[in-house]
Amino acid sequence: MASRWNSRVSIILLFCFPEVLLSAVVTLHSLEIYTTHELLASTPTVYFRCSGENKTYLPDVTKKNTLYTFRGEESFQPLMKFESTKCKRCGFYEEDRITSDDVFDEWEFCPSDFKSDDGRYIRTKDKEFNATFLCPECVKKGTLESSDTALHEKGNGMHWSVKLIIAISVVASTVLLIIGLIVAYKYWLKRKRQHEQARFLKLFEDTDEIEDELGIGPLSDSI
Repeated sequence: MASRWNSRVSIILLFCFPEVLLSAVVTLHSLEIYTTHELLASTPTVYFRCSGENKTYLPDVTKKNTLYTFRGEESFQPLMKFESTKCKRCGFYEEDRITSDDVFDEWEFCPSDFKSDDGRYIRTKDKEFNATFLCPECVKKGTLESSDTALHEKGNGMHWSVKLIIAISVVASTVLLIIGLIVAYKYWLKRKRQHEQARFLKLFEDTDEIEDELGIGPLSDSI
C-alpha cells in the first residue's frame, strides 16, 4: 500500500515539477576496456567520475579485452545518481602515477540517453571501451516527459484554435457592424429625402393658400 502511494506521489511530482527526477540511480551492467594507458603499472586502475563528484573505482576491471559483467549489488554500485533532468559531464579514466590521469572517454551523460524499455544505455568508443549502463527510473521519467510534451503540444494546438475562433469572431463582428452602419446610413438618407419632399410639398400648399386669399391665384381669374 505504501509503495503504491509513493509511486503515485512520484508521478504527481514529476508532472508538477518536470525538472525533478526523484533520484534515478545508474548502475554499471558491463564494461570492457580495449586498451590501457599506464605503461609502468601491470594492472590498470580504472574509475568512473562525473564532474564535481567523487571517483568510483572499478577494482574488478584489471585486464583489457575482457568483458566484465555486474549485478548491480557490488560495493561500488550505484555508479552515479541523476537528481534532475540535467546532463552531467562524466567519463572513464585510468589513474596515472606520474602525470595526469588518462582518459578513456568523457561525454555529456543524460537521463534521456536511456531510451530502451529496460532502461539500458550502451556507450562505446572505438579502441577504448564498451560499457552498458542501467537506469529504469530514467525510462519512466522519459515516458512521463513524452506524455507531458504531447499534452503540451495538444494544449498549444487548442490555444491556436481558440485564437483563430476569436479572430474570426472579431472579423465577423466588424463586418456586421459595417453593414449595419451602411444600412442605417441609407435608411437615414431615405428618411431625409422623404422629409424634404414632404416639406417641399407643404411649402407649395401654403403658397397656394396665400395666393387664394389674396386673389392672385388661378382661381381668382375664373371668378
